[in-house]
Amino acid sequence: MTYLPGLRQPAPPTMVAWGADMTAYNFGHGHPMSPARMELTARLAESLGLFGLDHVAVEAPGVATDSELEAVHSADFVAAVRKVSADPSTPDESRGLGTEDDPAFAGMHEAAARLAGGSLLAASRILDGSAVHAVNFGGGMHHAARERASGFCIYNDAALAVQKLLDGGVRKVAYIDVDAHHGDGTESIFWNDPRVLTLSLHESGMTLFPGTGFANEIGGPDAEGTAVNVALPSGTGDAGWLRAFYAVVPQVVAAFEPEVIVSQHGCDSHRTDPLTHLNLSVDGQREAASAVGNLAAQFCGGRWIATGGGGYNVVDVVPRAWSHLVAIAAGRPVPLRTPVPQEWRDYVEAKYGATAPELMGDDVELWWRSWEVGFDPNDAVDRTVMATRKAVFPLHGLDPWFD
Repeated sequence: MTYLPGLRQPAPPTMVAWGADMTAYNFGHGHPMSPARMELTARLAESLGLFGLDHVAVEAPGVATDSELEAVHSADFVAAVRKVSADPSTPDESRGLGTEDDPAFAGMHEAAARLAGGSLLAASRILDGSAVHAVNFGGGMHHAARERASGFCIYNDAALAVQKLLDGGVRKVAYIDVDAHHGDGTESIFWNDPRVLTLSLHESGMTLFPGTGFANEIGGPDAEGTAVNVALPSGTGDAGWLRAFYAVVPQVVAAFEPEVIVSQHGCDSHRTDPLTHLNLSVDGQREAASAVGNLAAQFCGGRWIATGGGGYNVVDVVPRAWSHLVAIAAGRPVPLRTPVPQEWRDYVEAKYGATAPELMGDDVELWWRSWEVGFDPNDAVDRTVMATRKAVFPLHGLDPWFD
C-alpha cells in the first residue's frame, strides 16, 4: 500500500460505487469503451490505499429498477432496451440500440442499469447524509437522452442522480461536465427545468461528436441561462482549458446557488486520447476535479457526486485520472509526483502486455492566465469564452466583461 501524505485535514465521509460486475457493460472486443477502464481504475485506487481509508465506503451498486430508470427515460425506451438486451439480433437503431456506437449485446439492460444504479446509490447516500462526497467512476453516460441511446451511453446515470436529488427535496442542482464531448443528453433532459444548471466544457461540435454545445444553447423558455456551453477549439491545452473553466464556471455556479453539484469527469480531453483533439494532461484533469470539489465546498456544504465518462487511453490515462478523482473526493489528494505503485504496473504488464506510467502525473507545468488580465480577441479560446459569457452572464445578473 502506498503512503498517502497530508492526512492532517478532516476528511469528508465518501462513498465509492464499485463492484466487479460493473464491467459487464461491455460492447465487445475492439470497442473504445473497454470495461478494463473501470477494473484498472479500481485496482489502482486500491493500490494507492484509497479504498482502505476509514472514511471511505466502497459499495457495490445494484441494478436500477424500471421505475427508477423512468424518472428520466420513457417507459417505451426502457422496454426497447430490455427487448434488445434479451435478443441482440433484433436491434432498434431508431433508438440508438444496435448501432456502431452502441452495439447490442446480451444483458445490455442489466449492465447499463447497474451503472445507473451506482449514481442512484450515490444520490441516496448524499440525501441520507451518510456521505458528503460520492464517486461513480463507472458512470457519466451523458449522451443518453430520454428516448434514445447515443455515444456509448444507454441510460443516463448522471441525469438520474440529479433527478433523484430533486425528488429528494434538493432545491437546485448544478451539473458540471468536463468530458471532451458535449454533455448533450443530460442537457436535453433538463433543458427546460430551472432547477438544474448544466455546464459543459468540451471540444467544439465543429470538430467532434455530437456536433452540439455552442454558446447560444442556453436552455428552454422557462429556464434560459441554465444551459451553459463552452465549445473549445481543437487543440486546446491545459492553460486554455483552465482559463476557460475559471472564466465561466465559478461565476455562474455562484449566481445559481446550487445545493448539490453532480459532475462528469470524462478524461478523453487528454492529449493522447485516440478519439478527441484536445491537449490536456492528467495534471490538468486533476486540477479540474479539484476545482469542482472546491465549488461544492464553497457553495453546497461539500455535497458532491462525481462520475466518470469518456476516456479511451485505457492504461496510461483513465486509471490515473479517475484515481485522482477518487482521492480528491476522499479529501486525500495524491501528489502528481507520486510513483505509480509497482504492484499495479506489474499487473498491467502481466495482463495487458503494456508498460504503465511511472508517475501519477504527466510532469507538466500548470499555468493559465486568469480572466482578470483581459480579453484577447485574437485568441480563439478567449473568443469562445466571451461568446459564452455574453450569452448567459446577463441572464444571471452578471457582466460578461468584468464578473
